[in-house]
Amino acid sequence: EQSPYTLVTQGSRTMLEAVCELLKDQKCHRIGVEKDIVSIRNFEKMSAIMSLVEWYDTSSILPLLRRTKDSSEVDSIRKAGQIASDAYREVLGHVSLGMTEKEFEALLEYTVKKLGAEGGWGNHNFIVASGARSALPHGAPTDKAFQSGDWVTVDFGAMVNGYLSDITRNFCLGAPNEKAREIESLLLRAHREAALALKPGVSGRDIDAIARRIIVEEGYGEQFSHGLGHALGLEIHENPRLSPLSHDILQVGDVVTVEPGVYFPGVGGMRIEDDYLITETGAERISGDLQQELAVL
Repeated sequence: EQSPYTLVTQGSRTMLEAVCELLKDQKCHRIGVEKDIVSIRNFEKMSAIMSLVEWYDTSSILPLLRRTKDSSEVDSIRKAGQIASDAYREVLGHVSLGMTEKEFEALLEYTVKKLGAEGGWGNHNFIVASGARSALPHGAPTDKAFQSGDWVTVDFGAMVNGYLSDITRNFCLGAPNEKAREIESLLLRAHREAALALKPGVSGRDIDAIARRIIVEEGYGEQFSHGLGHALGLEIHENPRLSPLSHDILQVGDVVTVEPGVYFPGVGGMRIEDDYLITETGAERISGDLQQELAVL
């Protein structure tokens, strides 16, 4: 009732058989396939059914087509960013000693949905890493309970109309120590200077270098173990990338993250992340109004 597309009934066939019959009905002889997504098993089955077809790898085409976000896409990402920000603020009000990382993550995803999003990141859990575990850049939530003095890193977002936001914030249970404040100050400076440099025509490598130089000059280069950012939209990781290996050039309509982080094994780590729309004159933050500073609970 809701689909604007012509429906194909699967019937007694497998879905792959139905797809292949549709392609045959269209008299397709050259077919593009996203090889980085379609499984080997499915491709082999399709190739066996359609043995006379010429197959072409079109993995790079769709990402290019959806790279530039139009106004409706930007509005969805912007709304996803604001919902995620509002949800995070609300959940911080329920944090207490003894709450587990998994409990925090579950409450945050519930609140994101309650405030109007379709969900969080679909099949991907949010990152919630506390205490020494915050040194794990991709620390999945565990049954570890929050303890006094813990730094907690939360990487989260929301989905609106299929489009995602991606935000990272940090909070501390009790007064943060001198090391936490030092790291916070460093990451705030690296993030903000890199974000100010975002504009069309600048390479992802150069933006990464701005933040990386600041972190290296303070002696923490080895603790910044990943690229500065990535694009997002229908997927949480899209092109262009902001990293030392990137050859991407920013253009109007890109939506990219800026997320410098430093991590000390056995001690803890932090990351500060927001989403930015590349405009004609620079960049606009579209991931909500959540303060970037460390929240103290």
